Amino acid sequence: MGRDTGDAYKEEGYVQIIVISDRLAKARTVSVSLRHVLASALAGLTLLTASTLGLYWLTLRFASDVKIPLVEQLVLAAQQTESERSREFMQQNLNAMAVKLGEMQAQLTRLDALGERLSGLAGIRPQEFRFSESPGLGGAAPTLLPPQNLTFAEFSDKVFQLSRVMESRTDMLGVLETELFEQAVRKKLMPTMRPVPSPYNVSSFGRRIDPFTGQWAMHEGIDFVADIGTPVVAAAGGVVQFAGLHPQYGNMIDIDHGNDLLTRYAHLSKLLVKEGDLLQRGRNIALSGNTGRTTGPHMHFEVRYRGTAQNPLKFLAASNPPLLTQSK
Repeated sequence: MGRDTGDAYKEEGYVQIIVISDRLAKARTVSVSLRHVLASALAGLTLLTASTLGLYWLTLRFASDVKIPLVEQLVLAAQQTESERSREFMQQNLNAMAVKLGEMQAQLTRLDALGERLSGLAGIRPQEFRFSESPGLGGAAPTLLPPQNLTFAEFSDKVFQLSRVMESRTDMLGVLETELFEQAVRKKLMPTMRPVPSPYNVSSFGRRIDPFTGQWAMHEGIDFVADIGTPVVAAAGGVVQFAGLHPQYGNMIDIDHGNDLLTRYAHLSKLLVKEGDLLQRGRNIALSGNTGRTTGPHMHFEVRYRGTAQNPLKFLAASNPPLLTQSK
């Protein structure tokens, strides 16, 4: 029986294989280069990979028909894994959207409260604005473009843009609220409220004949008709700067309203406040009388700006009907 033996050696990048057999007349030599070895290995690996992929595809393709339990389990496990990944991805996005919607709901609550405060500052009844209702929308059905469903990315982008717009509107309304509040404060500090419920004044602001000397003199306020004991109120909010007896004004009260504005109430019969008291607009501060340099019961009212007497009618006319005046 024949027996083959081989002897190989490497020379200049080639491998020579000598084959000796008792069936051959002489030995044969086969030369194999390194390139041939690598090509053969690559071809074998490619064939193995293709065979594996083909077998895998055939297994999945005909798994439902062949009913192989192991294959069915593998397919089911792969489907469950993919389904679980999709579910987790959707849940993460839903959680993110829920957080964003929660922020938007909080912003809407702030906008509702801010709208009610603004309506109050602007003198508008909150009932005239339906803050908690969505505005009505409508229109004809679109005909130029076919209807298309929003993708998740488009929906998320719209929610984000709406959130940014709401934040911007909230900031702008906040600035408007601050401005309206400052205007309301300034209005409350302006002496625009009539100090006594008298329908007219007996002596106006300006030059007049002094009732004691008979000469022209400057009258730095207006005199209201008021019986002794008539309540006198603060024409605006402020701090009592002086409350006491004056040689000419009699019992007198000066109220500092800030911004260099001061009001004076004179010829009073009784003082109801003291120096340093913080007053609100319309608070009772005294009772009218006939003290000081006067010819009869009345209430003398002055408005001073930086110490200079101003015509009180310019302030009172801002919120009261015109006062009937008597000739000077």
